[in-house]
Amino acid sequence: MNMKDLQSKFKTMFNNLTEPSICFAPGRINLIGEHTDYNGGYVLPATISYGTYAFGVKRTDHTLRLFSLNFPETGIIECDLSDLSFQEEDSWANYPKGMIEAIKNRTYPIQTGADILFYGNIPNQAGLSSSASIELVTGILMEELFSFTLPRLSLIKLGQHVENQYIGVNSGIMDQFAIGLGRQEHAILLNCKTNDYEYVPIHLHGFEIVIIHSNKQRTLAESKYNERFNECKTALETLQTVLPIKSLSDVSLEQFNAYQHVIKNSTIRKRAKHVISENERTLQASNELKNGNLSAFGKLMNESHQSLQQDYEVTGKELDTIVHAAWKQQGVLGARMTGAGFGGCAIAIVAKEKVAAFKENVNDIYKRSIGYDASFYTAAIVDGARSLVEAHK
Repeated sequence: MNMKDLQSKFKTMFNNLTEPSICFAPGRINLIGEHTDYNGGYVLPATISYGTYAFGVKRTDHTLRLFSLNFPETGIIECDLSDLSFQEEDSWANYPKGMIEAIKNRTYPIQTGADILFYGNIPNQAGLSSSASIELVTGILMEELFSFTLPRLSLIKLGQHVENQYIGVNSGIMDQFAIGLGRQEHAILLNCKTNDYEYVPIHLHGFEIVIIHSNKQRTLAESKYNERFNECKTALETLQTVLPIKSLSDVSLEQFNAYQHVIKNSTIRKRAKHVISENERTLQASNELKNGNLSAFGKLMNESHQSLQQDYEVTGKELDTIVHAAWKQQGVLGARMTGAGFGGCAIAIVAKEKVAAFKENVNDIYKRSIGYDASFYTAAIVDGARSLVEAHK
């Protein structure tokens, strides 16, 4: 759907002929560093060319009217600026509502309501951060409509606050950070404990990043995510009895090998092992990218998936089938699940001339094993959340 179509949909849906402000926030993939963010570790995300568009016009009253082309069955969701509290029946609209409330509560000048249309081309249930994308695009749109500018890190933290406090998911800051500060053809090496970050160039040199969506409904994702969060908390509290640490990411692999015996529960021990080894892999992977060594980077992706499968146990049959099939294909440097797991997506680095055969072969194996097709997307690495001023022209 192009910009003109979307602008036309906005005008028709809201019976509003004013030219809307247009903003975009990408989705993200995490190249490596999975389930390390809420453990104060390193992650290496990049923002992709799929994301969420928001078209908005200020109103003269205090009514907020929200519509999503992705969820047309919910119709226009209406609420008043004076009550933006979480409502189960508001479904997807709780994300923009929460973001607007969070900004308003920090005394930024949102004086009137707005008509806002959302359209996302991030695949549903993919684990590519569609929720953080909606939060950030809403924040950027509020800046645009009401002529104020939040420091970008403040906007990012507000998005995380909405996720944690308003929606109630124990996520780290990675998704909002990547989407808020993404840069074209770069990943972000982010220290989730300090929020220090650096841009790491991605030189693909004849390779492409292919996203493979399992198309599995991620019904367990949230409950299992919170379960892993609590398992890591238990591991940390146990290791704190013998080590002066504030998070699992403070522990080196060498230290873990020396002290892992204090964690009596073998499942909790495996969870800690994944987080600590993944943290070291992420730093190593960043260095390999800086040195232009895609092949070594790919091997670390493979190791990451093995750890997520065996020690963290968040992959599941669908993602394992995709990744194990990908490893056997010609022209593949590496493949792993990305995101929280339990369905969602995997990513692979594939030679351009092999991408068509890769898609066909992996899908054939997947369909025979799982019973339905996977979906494939080739992703460009793009800039983060922004106003699309040029879209007006």
